Amino acid sequence: MSKRALGKGLDALIQAPAGAPEEKDLVLTIQLNKIQPNRDQPRKHIDETALNELAGSIREKGVIQPIILEKTGDTYAIIAGERRFRAAQLAGLAEIPALIRSFSRDDKLIVSLIENIQRENLNPIEEASAFETIIKQTGMNQDELARQVGKSRPAVANCLRLLKLPQAMQNALKRGDISSGHARAILSVVNPADQEILFSQIIQQGISVRDAEAGADQMNKGSRGAGNLSSPQQKRVAPEIQEVEQRFIESLGTKVQLKGNLNKGKIEISYFSKEDLDRLFDLLTKVD
Repeated sequence: MSKRALGKGLDALIQAPAGAPEEKDLVLTIQLNKIQPNRDQPRKHIDETALNELAGSIREKGVIQPIILEKTGDTYAIIAGERRFRAAQLAGLAEIPALIRSFSRDDKLIVSLIENIQRENLNPIEEASAFETIIKQTGMNQDELARQVGKSRPAVANCLRLLKLPQAMQNALKRGDISSGHARAILSVVNPADQEILFSQIIQQGISVRDAEAGADQMNKGSRGAGNLSSPQQKRVAPEIQEVEQRFIESLGTKVQLKGNLNKGKIEISYFSKEDLDRLFDLLTKVD
């Protein structure tokens, strides 16, 4: 599946300043010891194995795509390309190709975020934290941020909700022990104690997102469902239905279940607060 264009996109955000068209595509070679890491880097953890693999590729082929820097006195700050910079250091390079640009603080944050999203380097918590930082530091609302990064407003809201998870669950999401779908199921549980139970069941039993959602429903109805949630009697969902459900979830930012087949059935859309209901109403009744 092709990746959707992101908001302004890097091309629009990193273009050379007006009045200097001859420098727009000028790639310079910058000494690594003159480059400083980005303090606002959205990605807080870089996989060491993947970084070593990239360093090996750089030893063989060099750095193919320039990193993006901003001049700060006698040194340069990384705006986009921190992973390539670190891998170049590991590879023993002394210099790296770079584009030099100037940015507002808002655009620095957005460029770093977009670059990481496009390269799929952020885990869900890092992405949510980056969204939160941009909102706090720029004053953007969720609609504005969604347009900037090329995501739907529900997708941004859904991502930000992940920061409401207890720290242990956030850490599990960072490690990949649970998925964002599992995390949304946990967040839909009203009682914090039941959230802990469901989290333990997901980790210990390795249950699917759909089973976790069913468990969350049971808990909200008063049953803690301490047994095995992945019951073999539960009806299997066809892959094509799961795919359509996932598209609905990404568009609406909430739990969605299709009951039926691709030709006939019904759609069940869940909401978990009055604000959530109002948001869904606005989405479903909006006319372009």
